[in-house]
Amino acid sequence: MCAVTSDAAPPVAAERDRHSPDRPAVSAGAARPVGSMAAAGDLLRALAAPVRIAIVLELREAERCVHELVESLGVAQPLISQHLRVLKSAGVVHGERHGREVVYRLVDEHLAHIVVDAVAHVEEGVAR
Repeated sequence: MCAVTSDAAPPVAAERDRHSPDRPAVSAGAARPVGSMAAAGDLLRALAAPVRIAIVLELREAERCVHELVESLGVAQPLISQHLRVLKSAGVVHGERHGREVVYRLVDEHLAHIVVDAVAHVEEGVAR
């Protein structure tokens, strides 16, 4: 078991949760089922591709069909469809058929928070 020690005081809850104040706090010390950890790992792997991150950011703004994602991201249609299949199987996006098109949307806002927070973290590091 690895222990990390620090002289710095731990952040207070309000400071730690400032990016997502509407979400319930999750205790770091609480025991969690292995299945929950495995599912969270699967979710993070599904989000771990630049094109899928871009898709989530696009869907955060509004529902989109494939041709709109192709146009806005400049990626070939078969590749967008492949990434949407991964995101759909991971429960990140939901597709609903409207005539000949399928309109995709995020399943819930928590998923957008994960991506937005990751991008913000990286961009904050670049600005330093």
